[in-house]
Amino acid sequence: MRPAGLVTSALLLLLCAACSNEPRPRPPGTLFVSVEQQSAWVRNFNPLFPGAGSRWPTRAGVYECLELYTPSKGDYQPWLATGHAWSEDRRTLRFTLREGVRWSDGKPFTAEDVAYTFQLLRKHAALDAGGVWRFLADVRAEGPHTVAFQFSRTFIPGFGDLAAQPIVPRHIWERVADPVTFTNPNPVATGPFTQVSVFRNQVYELSRNPYYWQPGKPAVRALRFLAFPTNDQANLALVEGEVDWAGNFVPAVDRTFVARDPKHHARWFPLFGSTVFLYPNTTQPPLNDVRVRKALSMALDRERLVEIAMYGYTRPADATGLNDAYTGWRDADVADDAWVRHDAKEAARLLDEAGLTRGPDGLRRQADGSPLTLDIEVVGGWSDWVRAGQVVARDLRKLGLQAQLRTYEFSAWQARLQKGEFQLAISWSLDGPTPYTFYKWMLSSATVRPVGEVAPANWQRYGDKETDALLERFEVTDSREEQQVLMAQVQRRFSETAPAIPLFPNPSWGESNSKRFTGFPTEANPYARLSPHAEPDSLLVLTALAPREAP
Repeated sequence: MRPAGLVTSALLLLLCAACSNEPRPRPPGTLFVSVEQQSAWVRNFNPLFPGAGSRWPTRAGVYECLELYTPSKGDYQPWLATGHAWSEDRRTLRFTLREGVRWSDGKPFTAEDVAYTFQLLRKHAALDAGGVWRFLADVRAEGPHTVAFQFSRTFIPGFGDLAAQPIVPRHIWERVADPVTFTNPNPVATGPFTQVSVFRNQVYELSRNPYYWQPGKPAVRALRFLAFPTNDQANLALVEGEVDWAGNFVPAVDRTFVARDPKHHARWFPLFGSTVFLYPNTTQPPLNDVRVRKALSMALDRERLVEIAMYGYTRPADATGLNDAYTGWRDADVADDAWVRHDAKEAARLLDEAGLTRGPDGLRRQADGSPLTLDIEVVGGWSDWVRAGQVVARDLRKLGLQAQLRTYEFSAWQARLQKGEFQLAISWSLDGPTPYTFYKWMLSSATVRPVGEVAPANWQRYGDKETDALLERFEVTDSREEQQVLMAQVQRRFSETAPAIPLFPNPSWGESNSKRFTGFPTEANPYARLSPHAEPDSLLVLTALAPREAP
């Protein structure tokens, strides 16, 4: 007999399906995906503005980039570009574009589209989330299939930012009045799924691009998405066999999902997801004091945290904050630093030293005598992070801090996080081919935005001049040995300054049901990460899957 909560979820699922008028049985070749938890869908397919809340897979499935980097393999794969070449002085980078690619309206894809996309980022600073115009001087088309990026300075890591940028069609976007607020309801793109065939509050569907450049692909006829407000509802649909591909946290996944149909149900959770952090808003005292940040970190029993909140799917973070995709970069001496180990006595000493002493009531008080109250913000429907927040709050309360968990719907939570309108928040980190991207968005002064301005990361709003100098040296060398030495020093600065509090590497959540589709990545065939959250890996998966029945 199913528990009452699951019965309620099942009824909600059935009602969702009924509201969407979903055919029974499902159309052949329609892949059901669970990747976003939302109570209702907003029709937004803008691939350029990261804060716009675009629908999956806008940035890697509707639109495409020049080359794909896959952490599971550690290399780049040509995509819209067939290759690239640096000039001898490393100040010009040329991409050779794939011939025969067309936009989904049938018009040819050319170097003018690539150049125009980057000029849009230059004109609208809010779109330039990666800050490419901090190192670019110009972008120009050199014929229909070559685009040249002129650098204003030597910046080797810039290749990754340029290769990963989704490209938009000039003939469509030059007519858009405001690309920052444009929701792009009917996308014209080069990706495998570009046709919005259904869009309602509770369901949307994307169909195949009629002009897709890979012959015979995608084999999947359409992607379909139901609105699940919480993990619980999404997981029920997965367990019951409704969902084909998911990126959900599933409690006791081997028992509740895999064992239900071992022939078809699979999961793969490598620790290649971004690291999950407790972000302190360093613009707000006393969180601007490194002693306080390290005290909060040492208050946490991470072993207990990963067991309770994450069902043991991961490990406690070390003092570098790096996930397992960067094992070859991790400095072992830094990783073992004490401030990420549970030590309530030392945590109390640091708080005392910072002037946050306990009053007669056991509560720690600020200089004005008021108790220090800390709100921890998390997405309400994300059950794993909610439990993590509850464990963190309990550990902080043991130190005499009035810590309380506050949950928000995703959009509200994200807006508060990006604008710096929070005290403490649990969130992910940004990653790239090397730890450079990770640490840039943790420590670089160039990534600090004023409170109230949307920041794509560095939500803690912390900059460190010593790290700036190390990153600048990293930017101009392609020697792996020198890069390794510099990155070890950056790790040391991260550990010394503790700009954010690492909790655990986030598993790259991925579940598949191969009853209707074949070709999912696995640990034995890691051509991509199984997680649909992983960009741009999702492009590799969407073009590899095939229905067991011909659509």
